[in-house]
Amino acid sequence: MYIDTSHITRGGKTYTRHLLRESYRANGKVLHRTIANVSHCSAAEIEAIRLALRHKEALEHLGTIQDAITLKQGLSVGAVWTVYQVARRLGIEKALGTTRDGKLALWQVIARVIDQGSRLSAVRLAMSHAACDVLGVGPFDEDALYDNLDWLAHRQAAVEDQLFAQHTKTTSVSLFLYDVTSSYLEGTHNELAAFGYNRDGKRGKLQIVIGLLCDEDGHPVSIEVFPGNTHDPHTVASQVAKLKERFGVQAITFVGDRGMIKSQQIEDLAQQGFHDITAITKPQIEKLLRQGTFQMDLFEQELAEVLTEEGIRYVLRRNPVRAQEVRDTRHAKLATLQAQVAKQNQYLTDHPRANAQGAGQKLVARAEKLRIADGVELTLEERALKLTVNASAQQEAAKLDGCYVRKTDLPPAQAPKEMVHDRYKDLASVEQAFRTCKTAHLEVRPIFLRREARTRAHALVVMLAYQIIRYLASCWSTCDVTVAEGLHALTTLCLVEVAPPHAPSYHCIPTPRDAIARLLHSADIQLPKAFSLSGVRVSTKKKLQSERRLQ
Repeated sequence: MYIDTSHITRGGKTYTRHLLRESYRANGKVLHRTIANVSHCSAAEIEAIRLALRHKEALEHLGTIQDAITLKQGLSVGAVWTVYQVARRLGIEKALGTTRDGKLALWQVIARVIDQGSRLSAVRLAMSHAACDVLGVGPFDEDALYDNLDWLAHRQAAVEDQLFAQHTKTTSVSLFLYDVTSSYLEGTHNELAAFGYNRDGKRGKLQIVIGLLCDEDGHPVSIEVFPGNTHDPHTVASQVAKLKERFGVQAITFVGDRGMIKSQQIEDLAQQGFHDITAITKPQIEKLLRQGTFQMDLFEQELAEVLTEEGIRYVLRRNPVRAQEVRDTRHAKLATLQAQVAKQNQYLTDHPRANAQGAGQKLVARAEKLRIADGVELTLEERALKLTVNASAQQEAAKLDGCYVRKTDLPPAQAPKEMVHDRYKDLASVEQAFRTCKTAHLEVRPIFLRREARTRAHALVVMLAYQIIRYLASCWSTCDVTVAEGLHALTTLCLVEVAPPHAPSYHCIPTPRDAIARLLHSADIQLPKAFSLSGVRVSTKKKLQSERRLQ
């Protein structure tokens, strides 16, 4: 027996009818008959009939269940449980250990993944998430997390070594990608702070330099923090020593950009029997062209290779897309300068007493700033400025548009030219890691720390969090969501406290909605069937003091 509802629209008006019907079988067929027309009943009465029909086997309990049981929303569990399970899967929990310090360090990593901020914000996050119950850790405040950074700094080498050993258990790694970046600081008292080449565009800000070492797949292996005035090439030696002594890698191919691996670094690598893959600068390309090491027509091939007598290999290519971009940029700069010349000539015409020589000097300075001064000539004829484009100089400047050269000492049998080319391109994965860690998701900057050890530990927390972000990104690649969006959706999955009459209350996890279920399924995360809270409460120092005063 059931309620059959249908809607009919006639003359622009909609009519609704409700019939009480039942199904029966006759001659092998399922038929339906109407028992009563209940269209005159109200919507509430119709729903009551439907509810009674659904629970017709236990009508004596109907109407008392909702009044007897109290449901209360509890702590958020979806995001913290998911990130915790991924951390276990990647071996991060095992590397940090199961001591209280290890669990606090793991919470700092999880908090960095879920919601970026300071140690104080990590405490506040634990107040709304089931962090203590998932991790099995006791109460803590922001001071405990700051002290935990000191512990983590001393454990960094052991954590990285264990994660590397686990990651390379099945496959050996011999090729490593390395790049550096900088991160500005708030304040002036950080022990590693110094003025240097600032990649953040923050003038007048002290900074630190961060080096990230990855394997050939872009998986982070180690992170190191240097003083802010450290030059990029000076960070290479410590990375090579780390790979050889700590990680025990015997055959190393070091991949770094042209500003990282220079002649001294190449010589140091060669002395230890290691190889390198890097690139050369435009002036170096021009020098090799003049010496006849390779010719311009090689750049027109898809991928060309030149092997010198010294065993150095050059892999050449012209990127047509990049070449067009450079040409468009050059033409745009020239158009900008021409517009400014016209504007200055109009000004000189309207103002007879204006200084024409000074106007010309400003335009020359502008051309130098645009880096097109070599291809143009500015002259002053009476009171009119004239811009002349040097066609031959423009052609010479465009000769190497989109051209690049990779350089390596790997023998062809060990690394074909395609491999050399592609491995250098893999440095983009390190740059992507920096973008994720600095500005996109994890927001390592700005740094509000002073002590050297805590600054290093903060960078390690970010690297471990990036490993989790990278894993989740691969799991959710087909879900059409970013990792941040997926984690935000998971934070809405909360515990439900069920309080039946005359019985102790308990907590359960409700059935996730379809969108969250897809995220959990894609990451192969199984929610626990039962969840018990330990009753541990986390409070910030300020909140804890105010609570004690009220007691």
